[in-house]
Amino acid sequence: MPVVPTLSSPFLNRMRARRSRFAWRLREQARAAGKRGLDLVLVLPALLLLSPLLALVALAIRIGDGGPALFWQRRVGRHGVEFDFPKFRSMRVDAEAVRAQLLAANQHGSAGVTFKIKRDPRITPIGRWLRRFSIDELPQLWCVLRGDMSLVGPRPPLINEVARYTLRERQRLAVTPGLTCIWQVNGRSEVAFPQQLQMDLAYIQQPSLWADVRLILQTLPAVIRGRGAY
Repeated sequence: MPVVPTLSSPFLNRMRARRSRFAWRLREQARAAGKRGLDLVLVLPALLLLSPLLALVALAIRIGDGGPALFWQRRVGRHGVEFDFPKFRSMRVDAEAVRAQLLAANQHGSAGVTFKIKRDPRITPIGRWLRRFSIDELPQLWCVLRGDMSLVGPRPPLINEVARYTLRERQRLAVTPGLTCIWQVNGRSEVAFPQQLQMDLAYIQQPSLWADVRLILQTLPAVIRGRGAY
């Protein structure tokens, strides 16, 4: 009686593992494509519709104190890649120079990773209005268009913040940073960094395009309420 060849168990296990990895890569690529598509579908018309407002805000800032309309920083994106990050300038021109004098007033603790002051004396009169309605963040739509950012994801940290990250905190850099995120719609600056980290990691560990849509829809009411906008 002829012997029927059989496949060894290790071989079958390797085949199953490869098939599982291939299916996982396909799901991740499909999710990334859907997320990028959502960004472009929303950002392109938003930039066109908002262009008159962007021009007026830039002009108002220039008239206010003669300084530049935009404030540029280097931020850290996915996998630690740095990129140029613009905001409408809401502070005095010398804001960065005097920051060290205000560390003791940091709402997130004098030794905290992030730096926030509820009544920051560096903010200009027009800057308070811009921050109240998050208009200062609108130039970052350009970063979304370029692909440095997404509409939804952990907020991009400063270089000096990342330098103080623990290994666990560096997990925030596993995905593309976003314009809005879970803690942005749940208190913004009132949420301390440890809670921000917890919310960001929960978002990263359970990616969902529907969750992104839900957060985008929640962002406008959160902006109107203005909670934690400082």
